[in-house]
Amino acid sequence: MSRLKGKTAIVTGAASGMGSAIAKLFVEEGATVYIADIQDDAGEALANELGNEAHYLHLDVTSVEEWEECVATVIGANGKIDILVNNAGIIKFAGLLDLSIEDIRTILDVNVMGVMIGTKTVAKHMIEKKAGSIVNISSADGLSTANALSAYCASKWAVRGYTKATALELGHLGIRVNSIHPGGIDTPLANQMNVSREMFDQGFKPYPAQRAGDPMEVAYAALYLASDEAGYCMGTELAVDGGMTAGHYYHNLPGAPAQ
Repeated sequence: MSRLKGKTAIVTGAASGMGSAIAKLFVEEGATVYIADIQDDAGEALANELGNEAHYLHLDVTSVEEWEECVATVIGANGKIDILVNNAGIIKFAGLLDLSIEDIRTILDVNVMGVMIGTKTVAKHMIEKKAGSIVNISSADGLSTANALSAYCASKWAVRGYTKATALELGHLGIRVNSIHPGGIDTPLANQMNVSREMFDQGFKPYPAQRAGDPMEVAYAALYLASDEAGYCMGTELAVDGGMTAGHYYHNLPGAPAQ
């Protein structure tokens, strides 16, 4: 397993959920991975579990200073950054009138500014090498929308647009920028009530897969976009959503699954 052999990656929000699955898979595929998160205990534990090619760095993605420290540490140890996965994000389920201005600013700060600051900080080093892959984790709600998620949807549409704009600016400099749009993935972020997988799956019956997704299914998408196999992908939007953005079923009409 060596699709990322010799590459150095930073994965934000990697102490749990989709980020941890991405970190694990990248290490399996030969990369040196920096797990960047604010969950220090979980991040350190994951790095220890993954072995010598995994390292934990404390990183608040909204902090310019912490990004600069993170990148300096990685460059100092490895001389390069080949891959950046902007995965860190937050969500709050609430009606638009119930979201405080503070809630909105926090969601936008983490989900949008975190991606922008990270990209700016890492890209200048990638430009020096004329190579690199940046993978931004948007959402199926960055392709469509949902009630109770107005600020989250706005943030993930912003990530989608930023991905395409940076793909244009950085592509001719040897850096590929692409986005992944996960649907309902069974992670602590999405499954905040920690219900059983069977119960969580019920919410996705209107869509083709008839179930929630697994973090590793997103990790394999990130692996593809991070690898040299995706050399012609620039500004690509990869939906890993079980068909959520394809449409939904009218259960009283032909073609719907049996109930």
